[in-house]
Amino acid sequence: MKADKTELFEKKPVAGAVLSLVVPTVISQIITVIYNMADTFFIGQLGDPDQVAAASFCLPLFLLTTGLANLFGIGGASLVSRSLGMGDGQRARNASAFCVWTSAAAALLYGLAVYLFRGWILPFVGADADTYGFCESYLFWTLTVGAVPTVLNAALAHLVRAEGYSGQASFGVALGGVLNIALDPVFIFGFRMEIAGAALATMLSNLMALLYFLALIYIKRDKLRLTLNPRYYTLSGGVPREVLLVGLPSSIMNLMGIFSNITLNKLLVGYSNAAVAGIGVAKKIDMLSFAIANGISQGVIPLVGYNYSSKNLRRMRDAIKVTLLLSLAVTTVGAVLLFTCANPLVRAFIDDADTVRYGGMFQRIICITGPFTAVTTVIVSLFQSVGQKWRPLLLSMLRKGGLDVPFMFLLNALGGVDAIAWATPLADCGAMLAGVLMFIPFLRALEKPRE
Repeated sequence: MKADKTELFEKKPVAGAVLSLVVPTVISQIITVIYNMADTFFIGQLGDPDQVAAASFCLPLFLLTTGLANLFGIGGASLVSRSLGMGDGQRARNASAFCVWTSAAAALLYGLAVYLFRGWILPFVGADADTYGFCESYLFWTLTVGAVPTVLNAALAHLVRAEGYSGQASFGVALGGVLNIALDPVFIFGFRMEIAGAALATMLSNLMALLYFLALIYIKRDKLRLTLNPRYYTLSGGVPREVLLVGLPSSIMNLMGIFSNITLNKLLVGYSNAAVAGIGVAKKIDMLSFAIANGISQGVIPLVGYNYSSKNLRRMRDAIKVTLLLSLAVTTVGAVLLFTCANPLVRAFIDDADTVRYGGMFQRIICITGPFTAVTTVIVSLFQSVGQKWRPLLLSMLRKGGLDVPFMFLLNALGGVDAIAWATPLADCGAMLAGVLMFIPFLRALEKPRE
């Protein structure tokens, strides 16, 4: 690793080191959310709630690519940073090669599976006669054609960040976002492709981001332990187990989030497609708060993992404190802004009275989860950065699926469409409390000598 990257991990003031890693990551996460929001925004300008609802139905299936990227990207980044902290460059190369090639194969199989079984999958996620065709065309470009570049560019961003190149990693993610925003109106309106145009723009932007990361790795091949060379690929030495078990909590969180979204959509479609479109817009807007919390928590993983492995536990604890305070402060401000501007934000996406009414109501409810999410995501990422496996997995399952789905059914029965969105803050608050109860003993244990 370059001397300046070692300086960042070992000697730079903790607050400065955290900000150096976190700020580019947060910016890239925000841009990613903006380009995800751009799809909904531009589709909404068509004035067709059915196409907005179709995008909402497709979102859980598309988000599974994020789960695959996190499984190999976060798991690989943790192992790479810990290996570098112990001076084991060979293991870092093995980890990166395993993550790149296995994630590519998994993405390819997933994209093909969605295409082959679309006749069963689309009705399962909530598509009906009015939205089925829109869903089919959207998923063809984003998943059947685009799953591999989507998964690989996100996984490579995590791996590049693990070596301290946070700015370069974030630039690659941001590049894809900016391109998607620019291409959306061209394909949706210019070529009159409507929702299929949004999907094509997403696929092309992810492909360009992947090409950027491949070029970056080639240019810096003499300085990086990260490698694409298949001769470093291995299934031995505990590399697959370490990568998969550490990355699994983030992937499970994503899968449970998909399960949660599908459940919510299927409950709401019983009321109207406008309700589905409203929650879809509200969740897209609320993703901004989650992106900030997620960017902060993911950005600090290399710093915590490196110092944990090199046994600089005081620096590790200081990094944890700075990260938690920063995440709480930023997400609290974000929650206040999203709450006060709920209706105008939803109306900017689609000027349909019913959709705005539902979306504004949902937005004011779910945005209050920002501070809860901040604490939980930081705790999950910190557990992952030190190689913990079961505690972050449990927290991930609690936050999405474990608590919110039962609350959805309960609240739907008690208060109908006006109450169902309260399942999100209730579940996030419960997961945060569980995370704090797990993390405090772990933090205290760091005071004791470690083998």
